[in-house]
Amino acid sequence: MDDAAAFLKRLHSVLEALEGVAGLRPRVWRADGGTLRAVQGGDPGWRLPLPDGAGLVRTPEGERWLGPLSPGNTFWVESVPGPRAPALQALLGFFLRAEREAAHLSEELATRYEEIDLLYTISEVLGHTVHLDVAADTIVRAVSEVVGAARGSIAVFDEEDRLLRTVAARGFDVRRATDIPLDDPDSIAARVVREGRAHVGVADGRQGAGDDRGYRGRAYMSLPITYHPPGGTSRCVGVINLTDRIQDGRFTATDEKLVAAAANQIGAAIELARLVEKERDQQRLHDELELARDLQLSLLPSPAVLHGLARVAVRCVSAEQVGGDFYTFGRLGPPPHQIGVMLGDVASHGFAAALIMAAVMAAAGIHVSGEETPDCALAALRDSLAAKLASSDSYLTVFYGIIDTGRSRLSWANAGHPHAFRIPAVGKPERLVATAPPLGLAGGREIGRCATPWVGGSDLLCLWTDGLVDAANEAGERFGETRLLTALSRRRSLEPERIVEEVMEEADAFAPRPADDRTLLVLRL
Repeated sequence: MDDAAAFLKRLHSVLEALEGVAGLRPRVWRADGGTLRAVQGGDPGWRLPLPDGAGLVRTPEGERWLGPLSPGNTFWVESVPGPRAPALQALLGFFLRAEREAAHLSEELATRYEEIDLLYTISEVLGHTVHLDVAADTIVRAVSEVVGAARGSIAVFDEEDRLLRTVAARGFDVRRATDIPLDDPDSIAARVVREGRAHVGVADGRQGAGDDRGYRGRAYMSLPITYHPPGGTSRCVGVINLTDRIQDGRFTATDEKLVAAAANQIGAAIELARLVEKERDQQRLHDELELARDLQLSLLPSPAVLHGLARVAVRCVSAEQVGGDFYTFGRLGPPPHQIGVMLGDVASHGFAAALIMAAVMAAAGIHVSGEETPDCALAALRDSLAAKLASSDSYLTVFYGIIDTGRSRLSWANAGHPHAFRIPAVGKPERLVATAPPLGLAGGREIGRCATPWVGGSDLLCLWTDGLVDAANEAGERFGETRLLTALSRRRSLEPERIVEEVMEEADAFAPRPADDRTLLVLRL
């Protein structure tokens, strides 16, 4: 039924209602060229000229009032002159608009039923799984059935590699689908992503959509799958492709509307699956780093190894789960025992630095012994790590000192580590100067050795890494060596454990978010 016939049918029912309720029997005319001919209320056998607008006109039956009823002035109502005429026109117009809107609503509900059912199906699928391949497989089958497509596929856009990867298919084996480069000139699916708009038509024999194979000359429909984050910009995350329409002919505008509605939900599903996978990867990485951190901490000795010989306290805090700071200490040789203490810092921080740190700890366990002087121990350490440091383009600063309890002497070798001090019971801290460049920067240069008297029971050996003094507050001011030495000197009479605890608390209060690993070691015999 065309629009005019539908309009007349609705008009007839309205006129019957008016006649039954109000006793009115108006006549309705229809524009036909430059004249009006009667179509409701009886044919008088004559026509009227088409008026310019509502108002009085002369007819063979006398003066009458005419007013338009429909958009475009196609239909007109005739009534006897008087105040009731414009009211009748308005009343008829209202009824006809209501009838028209009701009919339109019924048609809209009928055409949207399949869309609603399809969206419900997709919502059910997405509500029960976050695995994209499972959800996409179910969705592509449902969409294909609704629009009558023998073949269909969903491809996800990999922004990093600039490729479309098929994740689900109907009518062909998804495992045989090849990735589609975004710049492929013959791929309709790639063109959809590039242009951000749908392509609906008949393949020209050169290419296809989705799998881009095997349906030359057949109808296809390829639509972008978009995701619109709250408050963000919409972006294309994939393509849904439908081909080989079961009923001959092109895909219709209604088909396109259905699939476009589904594509919005699919876009949310793709983004959700990506977020879940990213979260899983991050959790997996976090777990692996936690394990690496536990393994790294297990390489560091406990203060208990010096129990009865020395009191030592140490805090090692990594900027990330793992870091490049390291330390070790232990008893050397037979009684009277010597104490060996090493502390160092691998350049940078994070996982790469942690790998070097582990190699340093392994090598230190071999080369540090009572038989070796500090300089010989660091030279052996340097030689064993030379290949690894060269390949990683890294280096490390390290201090190694030996306290000889029998001779009351501290001897040391220092490879570029400025953060080493002896703090006596009274007086200024003594810097334990560097005796060589950092390991990994100066090849096989000789490593020197120094010594200084050691007063048991009062002297403190204080070692730290640069992350402690370089930590800056919100104003950009560094914690600094002067502030740290002042904090240590002020507490020199306390036990090492309390010194380390209070100084680290002071440093953390000054710079709560340091960017590098921080270690502080304090030892007293």
